[in-house]
Amino acid sequence: MLHLRILVPSDRTRAVTDLIGATVGTAHLVVLPGAARDPAGDVVLCDVAREAGDELLHGLRELRIDHDGAIAVENIDLSMSERADAAEEAAPGEGADAVIWEQLAEATHEESTLSFTYLSFMVLATMIAACGVVLDNAILIVGAMAVGPEFGPLAGVCTAIVQRAPRLAARALVALLIGFVAAIVTTTLFSLLMDRLDLFSESMLDGARPQTSFIWQPDPFSLVVALLAGAAGTLSLTSSKSGALVGVAISVTTVPAAANAAVALGYGEVGQMWGSIEQLLLNLAAILVSGTATLALQKKLWHTQRGKLKRRLRRG
Repeated sequence: MLHLRILVPSDRTRAVTDLIGATVGTAHLVVLPGAARDPAGDVVLCDVAREAGDELLHGLRELRIDHDGAIAVENIDLSMSERADAAEEAAPGEGADAVIWEQLAEATHEESTLSFTYLSFMVLATMIAACGVVLDNAILIVGAMAVGPEFGPLAGVCTAIVQRAPRLAARALVALLIGFVAAIVTTTLFSLLMDRLDLFSESMLDGARPQTSFIWQPDPFSLVVALLAGAAGTLSLTSSKSGALVGVAISVTTVPAAANAAVALGYGEVGQMWGSIEQLLLNLAAILVSGTATLALQKKLWHTQRGKLKRRLRRG
């Protein structure tokens, strides 16, 4: 269930409550007349089944409540109510499959913004991965994958394509490009420093690396895994199963490939550098393709669900 707190201009409170009452899957309607001060108006509270949430939010936006009032949405971890159970039963579909498009757009907007924190995580993750490739340490590679924040901008691009939002796409692509360039440049300097300290050496990079040699040698499995991970990552963002995103992060060879390219660049190993860049680009492209396809399919299913809701509303 989702909990909505709506600040409504008093002249539209009736329209909002009528909309909530007509939406299948709602419960626990509360109206507090005159309780809102900024902006002035009434406060309307209600709960709605996740699978009906996007339909209700769409209706509220048509009433321009987001312009003249405010809409806040929270997840309800526990709701002990027979009315809530009945609302979830009435709403078609499953909550885990529901996509709250407004929530997705907000999340990807935040994750796709170029910021100091985002760049810091990109640089630090790539440096950790550099240690992993030189030491041939799979644990460090997995750790670097988990730290890397690159899936946020990738999801932002996928969302922008499906929602036809060119500004979001541009913002996400800029964050992705600058993030990887900054990470590779900084990690190259880091690897040269580590070489000066006798902690890295060219022989370590060129030696047998059974645990990490796949990073700069892309093969068909690289494509398959990236496609699957892109779909899984998109599903984890759009559903209530967000815990799967960590597993996605450690499934794709993006940050490790950037790290191997940086170390190889520092030693002038052109073959490894280009192989790593190919691996990086292959993973990024595959995630974008599968992520966009997954979102497009979910959007089609969402339109089907909206049609079911409207037909049920007409019958009611």
